[in-house]
Amino acid sequence: MPPRKVTVTRVAAARSRELTGAAVRRVQTASRAHGAGESGLTQVLWVNALHMAGDAMVAVSLAGTLFFAAASDAQRSNVALYLLVTMAPFAVVAPVIGPLLDRLQRGRRWAMATSLLGRAVLALVMAAHHDDLWLYPAALGVLVLSKAHNVLRAAVIPRVLPAPMSLTSANARTSVFGLLTAAVFGAFGAGLASLFGFPPELWVTAVVFAAGAVLALRLPRHVDVPTGEQPADVFSTAPHQVVTGRGRRRPVGPRVVVALRANAALRGLGGFLTIFSAFLVEATVTGGWQATAALGAIAVAAGAGSVVGTAVGSRLHRVDPDRVVLWSAGSAAAVTVVAAVFYSLPMAALVAGVAAITNALGKVSLDAIIQREVAEELRASAFARSETLLQLAWVVGGALGIALPPTGWIGFTVAAALLVLAVGLVLWGPRRRRDPVPVDAPTDPAGGPLPGTGSGPAGWSA
Repeated sequence: MPPRKVTVTRVAAARSRELTGAAVRRVQTASRAHGAGESGLTQVLWVNALHMAGDAMVAVSLAGTLFFAAASDAQRSNVALYLLVTMAPFAVVAPVIGPLLDRLQRGRRWAMATSLLGRAVLALVMAAHHDDLWLYPAALGVLVLSKAHNVLRAAVIPRVLPAPMSLTSANARTSVFGLLTAAVFGAFGAGLASLFGFPPELWVTAVVFAAGAVLALRLPRHVDVPTGEQPADVFSTAPHQVVTGRGRRRPVGPRVVVALRANAALRGLGGFLTIFSAFLVEATVTGGWQATAALGAIAVAAGAGSVVGTAVGSRLHRVDPDRVVLWSAGSAAAVTVVAAVFYSLPMAALVAGVAAITNALGKVSLDAIIQREVAEELRASAFARSETLLQLAWVVGGALGIALPPTGWIGFTVAAALLVLAVGLVLWGPRRRRDPVPVDAPTDPAGGPLPGTGSGPAGWSA
């Protein structure tokens, strides 16, 4: 048989297959590096990647159906009412979800799979009712289950942490993979919706969630085995060495509380920008493609900022995370103040990018502080509880974006004032108290904590 004729098309196709195979192998190697494949972290990483990919595709469908379709047919007050109906119940449910999942010491694999499978079913409901009122309760269910999954993931990661890896690195790696997957699937979903409409896009979304549910059930069995874990209280600043009664929460150190409050302020800014920017563009930019381009620029800035912030934060191993948290919150407040004074749509995109970077840096720093300050048996609970508060802070910020008029300088002025106030309260809060020695921290013969333990500004890892 004569050899096939070499053509430019065949050479390009072969080269594309070669590059794609090399990229897949590199991604697989990165996901299994540093013992992640043996500990089960790799499986959690891919479950989270499909979780975020599905969420990105749901966001695409909601942007084209729930928000913009309603905005073209109804007054802004009606759109605000719809979004409040969607978000307000979660503000009530969030304080229940966190403690409930926190007490779920066994069966977390099944809980993660249930959250993904539930969203697959709800995506099919959204596909069947993309143009009527049943879309709203289905969207609410997807959002609630997504937040519940985030809480579960935060509690599961300490159980699959490889010995050579810190919690900071594990969370950063999980976030980077998830963000990149979300970007790819979000773009794919947008293209699918533009070509075939939203129902087919939501059918594919359901398949993505169902695949994630299958992977969640295949997580290692030790995910469901508690290892002496105890419930933690991350909201109060009571001394760490005060041990409460059986079944009650043990408080953590003030540095954890300060970092969590700063991150809550940053997450609230993220929620505000997500909702307010959409209203702002809809109200001020005329023309379909111009509005899409403006909102796309803001979304791209936020997505790129998240990836950059997470990647940079995971490599700042020798920087004091307490300072990174405060600098992140201060930087976000400063750029929001500048946007309030010199408002423009490019400035709004800049704020979105900076807010995403500071959110990512703040979250990585919070992970490092929890790992450094919190006893091992309390970490899973501390991560779950802190994630619940951060999710609720996003909802509060989004509600603020709904309440304010779609006027750029007004929105950013209010956001800047609240953010500056929040940063001021963080700076003058419990951070200035003397940190107590953790109850399980090793001590030297003189009775003091050993270097690198307790609340000192040692490295990022415990």
